[in-house]
Amino acid sequence: MRKLLFAFGLTSALVFALAAHAAAPNFAGTWTLDKSKSQGLSQRIQNAESVSWVITQTDKQITVEEKIQGGAPAAGGPGSGQGGGRGSMMGAPGPRSYNLDGTESTGDAGRGKFARKATLSSDGKTLELVNKNMFTNQDGNEITITSTDKLSLSADGKVLTVARHSESPRGPQDSTLVFNK
Repeated sequence: MRKLLFAFGLTSALVFALAAHAAAPNFAGTWTLDKSKSQGLSQRIQNAESVSWVITQTDKQITVEEKIQGGAPAAGGPGSGQGGGRGSMMGAPGPRSYNLDGTESTGDAGRGKFARKATLSSDGKTLELVNKNMFTNQDGNEITITSTDKLSLSADGKVLTVARHSESPRGPQDSTLVFNK
C-alpha cells in the first residue's frame, strides 16, 4: 500500500511539474516598439510615429493586434500595411489569434486563406507564432507568405523581444523587434 501511495504521489508531482512547465509565459499587455533597439524594420515602421502591439492572452489563446500610427503603407496599395513588408505583420488586417494548445487555426482572410499555429519552446520561455497566408494575386498566381515570430520576455517581464523570420516572393527577411511595456 505504501508503495502504491508513493508511486501515486510521485506521478502526481511529475504531472503537476509538467503542466506548470508547459504553460506559456504571460505576454498580455500593451507593448510599444523601441525603434532604437530594433533591427531590420520596414520603411513603414521606421517612418511611423508609433508602433504598438496589444496582446491578450488566456489559458487557451493568445491574440496579437498591431497598431501603427503614421508612416506610409507597405507596397501593395493603400492601407495594405499587412502585405509582407519587413517588420510588418503578415496577413489580413486586424488581430491574429493562436491556440495555445498547439492546434492550428485556419480561416479566410480577404482574398485568401490563413493558417496559424503557436508552439512553446521546450524550455518554456519562448512562444513561436507561425502565420501562413495563401492567396491569389492579380495575375492569378498563388502566393504564400509565412511569418514566424519568436516571442520572449525579459526576466522582469517589461521587455518583449520578437525575432521574426518571413518568407515571401521577395525572399527571406529577418528582423528583431524590441517592445517596452
